[in-house]
Amino acid sequence: MKEQKSSKPDLLIVDDDPLITDTLNFVLGRDFTVYVADSRERVKSLLRQVDRPPQLALIDLGLPPTPHRPDEGFRLISELIAHSPGIKIVVLSGQSDETNARHARTLGAIEFVAKPCEPEALKSLLLRALEIRDAELGAADESGLLGKSLLIDKLRQQIAQFANAPFPVLIEGESGSGKELVASSLHHMSQRAARPFLALNCAAISPTLVEPTLFGYAKGAFTGATTSRSGYFEDAKDSTLFLDEIGELPLELQAKLLRVLENGEYQRVGETQSRVSNARVVAATNRDMRQEIRAGRFRADLYHRLSVFTIGVPALRDLGEDKRILLDHFRDFYAHQARVDPFELDTNALGIWLDYSFPGNVRELRNIAIRLTTKYSGQKVNAEQLQAELDMESLDIELPGLAVGQDFKSVLEAAKRHLQMQKGFNLDHTIGQWERGYIEAALMITQGNLTQAAKLLGIHRTTLYSRMQNYADSGGETAKAARPASK
Repeated sequence: MKEQKSSKPDLLIVDDDPLITDTLNFVLGRDFTVYVADSRERVKSLLRQVDRPPQLALIDLGLPPTPHRPDEGFRLISELIAHSPGIKIVVLSGQSDETNARHARTLGAIEFVAKPCEPEALKSLLLRALEIRDAELGAADESGLLGKSLLIDKLRQQIAQFANAPFPVLIEGESGSGKELVASSLHHMSQRAARPFLALNCAAISPTLVEPTLFGYAKGAFTGATTSRSGYFEDAKDSTLFLDEIGELPLELQAKLLRVLENGEYQRVGETQSRVSNARVVAATNRDMRQEIRAGRFRADLYHRLSVFTIGVPALRDLGEDKRILLDHFRDFYAHQARVDPFELDTNALGIWLDYSFPGNVRELRNIAIRLTTKYSGQKVNAEQLQAELDMESLDIELPGLAVGQDFKSVLEAAKRHLQMQKGFNLDHTIGQWERGYIEAALMITQGNLTQAAKLLGIHRTTLYSRMQNYADSGGETAKAARPASK
């Protein structure tokens, strides 16, 4: 791997148009060390070749193999943040649809810029994003769990209870909910706090490099191993090793990780000598690990070893008034960093804020606070201005009224919130989405057997087929997917 000697910040530009990448490289290369990629796969390859992830990324949504759709761009945003949670992503896209912009922000992008744009304005935006990143890193050692809800109190109690135990901890929670912060808190509240806290994202490196990264390697162990090198378990001896995205660990390496957890022993790649590490392992995942075990992708014995203690990080949508506390914290923090007056939400906007589900969790909330600080410093933000920053489309699947056991009052309250917050609401569309979702779920459960699916749904087989045919006629795949196994 090549050493990065430049003192300039690293910028990753991802676009399949060479004219755009060449122009941006020329203009931005004076202030940034620029890396260019034309696809999501090329980004993965590039990240494996550098010693540190870039601080900034400027990406297009319409990437190969679907250049006219945003799917690859959305996947890339999620993968970049999984690889490096601190990266600041700006989307530069010709697909300026507001729905795409909102979804990109929900996934973790801090801003969405439509093409064409002024290069100098883009440079200023990137430099500002870098300042935000540096400010967050500088405050990292002061950060803690914010909130007064019962769920956050329970989380604090669990951290305090498990901090000094030598046993592994498995942290479960949705993307963006703060699992790394919980892991860091476990370390800093323990007797190991004076030693470095080491973190490795298992999804961020090539499967072929996971073993030498974790356990180290001997000189000549493989092509390119010109010297011996220690791994994370050796470097984290007597400290804490955080393994994020543990569900991505290759199956063939899971037995070796289990051995370290059981007796502390491991071997560098290319050596027969056993070494011992006393690292305390904290792992995290946003997957359902029981489902991964049933699917044969994760060892049950490793899961049980990792989950001696389990901590569930709550989703932001379940934290009620804590959304206001987090708003105040991030608003004041970024206003102070930018040396501007903080914004305020008016009464209607605050109501929307408290009702919003934040599908991207705390990461999304933080990025919204950044954008509002940039656009409305010292101003009062109204409901319309706030809604422009929210992924309101996510509310189409948030309505809980169709869940089993919901009473009418709960349905009524949920419907009121939905109608107040969703622009362009369409009743037929919403009901149709729910109906189609249940039909497809029933077909998946019954492996496409129409008779069994109809029985599961409580409707007649001919009724089910008729509704499936309606979806197929309108461009859906429901009927097509079921036909091979229908009976």
